[in-house]
Amino acid sequence: MNTEIPQDGKAHRGLAGLLASMFLDSKLTPLLVMAALALGLVAVLAIPREEDPQIQVPMLDVMTAMPGASPREVEERVTNPIESWMHQIPGVEYVYSISSPGQSLVIVRFQVGSSEQDALVKVYNKLYANADGMPPGASRPLVKVHSIDDVPILTMTLWGEHYNGYELRQIADEVQHTIRQVPDVSETSVIGGQPREMRVILSSARLAAFGISPDTVVQRLKAANARVQAGQFAESNQEIRVDAGHLFRDTEDLAGVVVGVENGRPVYLRDVAEKIQDGPADPGDYVLFGTTQASAPGGPREYPAVTLTVAKLKGSNATDVANAVLHRIHQMRGVNLPADVHLTVTRNYGATAKQKSDELMQHLFLATISVTILIALFLGWRESGVVLLAIPVTLAFTLAIFYLLGYTINRVTLFALIFSIGILVDDAIVVVENMVRHFRMPVNCRRPLREVAIEAVDEVGNPTILATFTVIAAILPMAFVRGLMGPYMRPIPVGASIAMLFSLAVAFIVSPWAARRLLGRKHLEGAHTLEPEKEGWLTRLYRRAMQPLMRSARNRWLFLGSVVVLLMFAAALVPLKMVLVKMLPFDNKSEFQIIVNMPDGTPLEQTTRVTQALGDYLSRQRQVVNYQIYSGTAGPFNFNGLVRHYYLRHQVNQADIQVNLLPVHQRSEQSHAIARQLRPGLDQIAARYGARIQVTEVPPGPPVLQTLVAEIYGPSEQGQIALARKVKKIFEQTPGVVDTDWYMQDPQSELVMQVDQTKAALHGISVAQVAETLRLATSGMQAGLLHDPTAREAIPTFVEMERPDRSSEQALENIKLRAADGSMVSLRELVDVKHTTLQPDIYHKNLKRVVYVTGDVAGGEESPVYAILKMNQALRKLTPGGFPLKIYNAVQPESTAHYSMKWDGEWQITIEVFRDLGLAFAVVLVLIYVLVVGWFKSFTAPLVIMAPIPLTLVGILPAHALMGAFFTATSMIGFIAGAGIIVRNSILVVDFIELRLKQGMPLAEAVIDAGAVRLRPVLLTAGGVIIGASVILPDPIFQGLGLSLIAGSVASTFLSWPAVPVLYYMLHPAHRQAPPEPCNLPEES
Repeated sequence: MNTEIPQDGKAHRGLAGLLASMFLDSKLTPLLVMAALALGLVAVLAIPREEDPQIQVPMLDVMTAMPGASPREVEERVTNPIESWMHQIPGVEYVYSISSPGQSLVIVRFQVGSSEQDALVKVYNKLYANADGMPPGASRPLVKVHSIDDVPILTMTLWGEHYNGYELRQIADEVQHTIRQVPDVSETSVIGGQPREMRVILSSARLAAFGISPDTVVQRLKAANARVQAGQFAESNQEIRVDAGHLFRDTEDLAGVVVGVENGRPVYLRDVAEKIQDGPADPGDYVLFGTTQASAPGGPREYPAVTLTVAKLKGSNATDVANAVLHRIHQMRGVNLPADVHLTVTRNYGATAKQKSDELMQHLFLATISVTILIALFLGWRESGVVLLAIPVTLAFTLAIFYLLGYTINRVTLFALIFSIGILVDDAIVVVENMVRHFRMPVNCRRPLREVAIEAVDEVGNPTILATFTVIAAILPMAFVRGLMGPYMRPIPVGASIAMLFSLAVAFIVSPWAARRLLGRKHLEGAHTLEPEKEGWLTRLYRRAMQPLMRSARNRWLFLGSVVVLLMFAAALVPLKMVLVKMLPFDNKSEFQIIVNMPDGTPLEQTTRVTQALGDYLSRQRQVVNYQIYSGTAGPFNFNGLVRHYYLRHQVNQADIQVNLLPVHQRSEQSHAIARQLRPGLDQIAARYGARIQVTEVPPGPPVLQTLVAEIYGPSEQGQIALARKVKKIFEQTPGVVDTDWYMQDPQSELVMQVDQTKAALHGISVAQVAETLRLATSGMQAGLLHDPTAREAIPTFVEMERPDRSSEQALENIKLRAADGSMVSLRELVDVKHTTLQPDIYHKNLKRVVYVTGDVAGGEESPVYAILKMNQALRKLTPGGFPLKIYNAVQPESTAHYSMKWDGEWQITIEVFRDLGLAFAVVLVLIYVLVVGWFKSFTAPLVIMAPIPLTLVGILPAHALMGAFFTATSMIGFIAGAGIIVRNSILVVDFIELRLKQGMPLAEAVIDAGAVRLRPVLLTAGGVIIGASVILPDPIFQGLGLSLIAGSVASTFLSWPAVPVLYYMLHPAHRQAPPEPCNLPEES
């Protein structure tokens, strides 16, 4: 039944009717459309493009030196006070620290969204206000701030068949000098190669022969390399400036320095030096570029290399900066960059950002066209044109707001727009469909088209407004997710909510204007028939299916019981592990890292041999294009490395291998699958050399210290270490847990030369003189600079002993110092030698001493949730100190009086995200309930409208199981958004039921008729959501969002559409007896 009682054209109109009447024939309407499209175009061109959202989380490193102090003394004297001061600063979320021999590092992490400048000012103010609390012997704290803008967007590796590291370094310095001039380039750095250095190698035998101490040579070199502006004087009406001194400019200047006097004759540096050389420094690290069978025609090889990194200024366009740098380098070819030097781009986030944004723009266009075709099939091509106009106008307004909010174009903001397409067309669909229905009604065939259009818009206006705000109420609370995931996912709820608001305005202003012009002729052609429009087969099928449910209570209960059984079956998939829960799925990148840790005390050459063995294995893999080895130094860090502080890895027993894979479109396997395949072979090689490795992938979301992190707390340092050792063993024995490690140094031998102060004083030698001599002998010492104005880097003058004179305990003891009486005294006579073990570093988190045990997950259940559940069973059996181990999941223990353990890493973010999403969902339910109660003025109507929300799980969870996908945070976002969509549809049905009841229709007929009349717009809405979400499915991170929207829409449409009328019928028995009297429309005045 499809008859209606038309309203009088002058009846009271709602907001929708008023807007439609104002803009239906207004000349401003097309101007608004053109202005919106222009704004959108400007926003697309102006908004910077990046691959991932910019997460603003200031991290500051406070570094303090206290030479000679043990880790325990550094902890007590330096680290503890600084930690306490930093913890007092408002906005500080975490304070980490490492107390090492002679130095302290305190890492201050502020809350997400804090201003970097404000954080830096607060830290400096606190340090300077407490400067008097620093102990004597400690240096002034050095503060370095780090943010996501420090991550290099572009890295280029220089290598060549005929070049060594020293030559490549000089070339890289020239390239670096040039690209610093490119606009919007921030920090640049050169990694690897040997810098130019003036090396002075002293001979202990010659020094002894001339009676000169090694430290005396350094003092004389520093004194001889000085030049100052002495002053000026006036002569002949001209002021003459006087400079005094001398600067070293070449080896001859250095060799001629007088370092002593022997029998009245000067002793020059060349007399006591074995070698004075201007050239490459001794290798302190190795950087190698590895080719593979897939990329090198001549087969895999490794070449000396240097890597040049480029970061961009905050707010600039990564694509533009990267392209500008590469263009400038191309212009240098054959000038400062030799033609036979290979320059391989090993990271280009600007290119990947453009590729991703272009791909998603295509998906956005595809989704728009697909939705338009869907509407054309259901309503007609003219009708689809109305909706097609609404989509770009709404998206244009949304992009303009994105620009004003400071968002960038990245995959999250673009996914927000794609996700929005499925729901932003709802308003236009409802309005256009109702206008089409009214145009085709026989009772309207003689009425003016303007009146019918306004009446049609006004009829669905109020429920559409309410439905739109319920969708916004369902989506917007997700914007308040805290932690690192908050800004990462925030563009989705913010963008969708903005799009919904604009889509509502467009539906009431632009859509009626366009429909009047596109559908007017069609209306006039069909206006002469008084026959009612024939219902479609789907509508007729719906009416036939609903009749038995209305006639029999048994059928109604059987239907609802079946729905409950389906819901219980779907929910059971989670505990049965047919659907696995994870914070975010694995991403598909073209790179990953291998972090290599050798035992403490391992020399650089052995570390390099291990990395070369690993590189040899990588070179034979078909998916690997190339790799770079960084041995003894840190490679270019990404956001993951920034949070994990990989840039501090400069020890000779540490290495980093950056592995570059084939581009995503040239391989079938995802990067995670490749890393998982390579891990066993890499582990076998590492085990042969006693190395510990971690295969580190680019995280899909905010990075953490490691996937699995166990924090061990307790009253005793030794007890913590013993407990951590047991926890580490449990990690190693748990199936699916890989890359197990702990933050505890291996025992390393230490040679302590304790100065006998009495003997030293008798010889007129100070303790500091002995210490400086030993430092010069073992590590070398800088004695100033070589002043070459043409050099790009500073050229230090570096003094060291011959290798045989510093390679053994006996050689060190034989070094001689000059006593006060002129005699030469060997160190053996001044020191007592002790052999000890170096004390390990001490770690703190939020002022509590902690030992970290870390690991990753691999295998069938690649989620930390299930690995933790397995390990908890073994961990609960531990009884440190005679008490059961207390395990914390979400908060740090308040006290360290008893041994305890806290899970951190990805687990912490998982808890925070799902907790906040759960709270957001609870807020959603309350907001929707309040809105519906306020509108329908009934406490039972919201129950009918909200009852179908759980029904989306009937589709969502089985879909995840069939696709083998994790139920992730994006899946949860899809579920919550789906709740808003299903409530929206339910509101339209319930509102229409009550409209029919007011018109005098019986309850059973009203609920069936409402469902039948609203079936077509609901199907169009579901189809729009499905099509919009379908283009999201290929993305590994947002696949869960797409699955939830698609499967949830299908399930809710097929289950809730009968369920809502049935529930309304069951909860309103009074209407079944006698229908209310028809309402009398007011007379026309």
